[in-house]
Amino acid sequence: MTTKTVKVQRFSVVSSKSFKDVLGKLDEAVGHPNMAAFRNDITSAKSFAELEAVVQKALGSAGLMEFTRFDLGEVLRKKLGERAPKSVRLVIGNPVIMAQMAEHVPDAGSYAPVTILVDERPDGVHLSYDRMASVLSPYGNPEALKVAQDLDIKVETLLTAAAA
Repeated sequence: MTTKTVKVQRFSVVSSKSFKDVLGKLDEAVGHPNMAAFRNDITSAKSFAELEAVVQKALGSAGLMEFTRFDLGEVLRKKLGERAPKSVRLVIGNPVIMAQMAEHVPDAGSYAPVTILVDERPDGVHLSYDRMASVLSPYGNPEALKVAQDLDIKVETLLTAAAA
């Protein structure tokens, strides 16, 4: 049995735009494939090149796709009523990028796809993301770290644009 300590850097940006507008901007930039069909197409791919083509069709303009979302605000509304803040957790990523990291650090599969939290607070709508490079840094693999840093740039660019 082993335990590894992982320090995480959280990137956050605050928007004065409405929750609906911020989420709409994210939705515009991220692909939304039919996940049942996507899984079937991935399984049917005969090569990595075919898999890459399937993934490419599923991506949005940000080079990412949504795997699922959790409406945390819905749960909070059950407890707090309509005064509950809106909060959504998006699980987004790109299977090709995940493969590039997991090839060098298998544990990368525990962190990819990534989570984005979009939530209302008194000072605005917060968009938060745990940087992949900070998560993979303890593994000491420069190849995986470079891919993670590129992913961080991609996600942070997406969040900054959605908040603007």
